[in-house]
Amino acid sequence: MPEPNGRTTAVYTHGHHESVLRSHSWRTAANSAAYLLPELTPRLRILDVGCGPGTITADLAAHVPEGSVTGLDRAEDVLDRARAVARERALDNVDFTVGDVQALDFPDASFDVVHAHQVLQHLGDPVGALREMRRVCRPGGVVAVRDADYAGMAWYPRVPGLDEWVDVYRRVARANGGEPDAGRRLLSWAHAAGFTDITAGASVWCYATPEERAWWSGLWADRTVASAYARHAVTGHHADEAGLTRIAEAWREWGTHADAWFTVLHGELVCRV
Repeated sequence: MPEPNGRTTAVYTHGHHESVLRSHSWRTAANSAAYLLPELTPRLRILDVGCGPGTITADLAAHVPEGSVTGLDRAEDVLDRARAVARERALDNVDFTVGDVQALDFPDASFDVVHAHQVLQHLGDPVGALREMRRVCRPGGVVAVRDADYAGMAWYPRVPGLDEWVDVYRRVARANGGEPDAGRRLLSWAHAAGFTDITAGASVWCYATPEERAWWSGLWADRTVASAYARHAVTGHHADEAGLTRIAEAWREWGTHADAWFTVLHGELVCRV
């Protein structure tokens, strides 16, 4: 979807329903940016793109106590949540601003580290976003990105409705202009953006304890019928309300199995500027 300025945009599939923020607020630097932490030293300036409710942002700020972190998101309302997290943790080296990763309102070489977690999969022009992230990163700095790969997710038992879920989700995300299987494409996108010094890797989230299964299945059951994704699925004719209810019930069924197991595969890159 091109804008008048020539940039390609996409619709954010998930929105900010409570079921989405329930998931995003669980994220920490330890469980979502562990690959980046060895690069951090106390005085760095960090830009956290697509920061959402700010839990990863706050963790990054704690890792650079003599530096600073700027969290950026397109949605002002979710930044209110992020600011509350920073206040609760008494962090004075973090701020938040509304912005667009494809047109960052910062001068060249403004940051030592530019980080984006689960962002590129939702963009119409991920290569352009990586170029913009590189522009605002100083020479010798790091651009770090991590994205899920929906086709690479695995689970047991094979509750039939979950196969339908991943099929519907991938169709909705692509219709919205994104790429749900972003994890496997990160390296190619970084090459296309002009990076040459890249460390590529992968990691997973795994949900296998009773508490994890209940949390993960419950939030996806709710997201399937109540979030912006549900609205996109119906209005885009990818599923009807009855089908989404059936998928939500499959999520809840999966969560009741004592041997249920689910992994979310992620690609991740550290790109040196």
